[in-house]
Amino acid sequence: MSESITIDPSLPKEEKYKALLPQIESLVEGEDNLTANLGNICSALKYNMDRFFWVGFYIRKGDELILGPFQGPVACTRIQIPKGVCGTAVKQKKTIIVDDVNKFPGHIACSSESKSEIVVPIFTGDEVAAVLDVDSDDYSSFDEKDKLYLEKIAQMASKIISSGK
Repeated sequence: MSESITIDPSLPKEEKYKALLPQIESLVEGEDNLTANLGNICSALKYNMDRFFWVGFYIRKGDELILGPFQGPVACTRIQIPKGVCGTAVKQKKTIIVDDVNKFPGHIACSSESKSEIVVPIFTGDEVAAVLDVDSDDYSSFDEKDKLYLEKIAQMASKIISSGK
């Protein structure tokens, strides 16, 4: 298991993701604790990607999402499905990019500093077991490149969650 992440901060976004993916894989390899792995994924993203204000996982339990490991300010503890961006992503079973959270119907303002958001569902089989939620304190921070690479990270998280460890 690697215990450090090395990313050149001057790299463009896509190159950062390309450098980050194998390092995250190495970071979680050999560790069987769910909390440790999801926490390290959050930290790797928050501290190596530009404009990531808050990064966290919400784990599904019935009809709600419960706050899991995260990096950033205090967050909402429980989100009812299909409320907010996270609940909507679960209901629609797809990644949602929001350029301005104030314009998203039913947005749940866990932090007034959040301006844009991307939520990626994490599947176990055909069901959404969790979501990866990333907020930015800038508007329009997320695009199709973020979607592509965060969905790859969600696939890693799916394996971790599926193993139950």
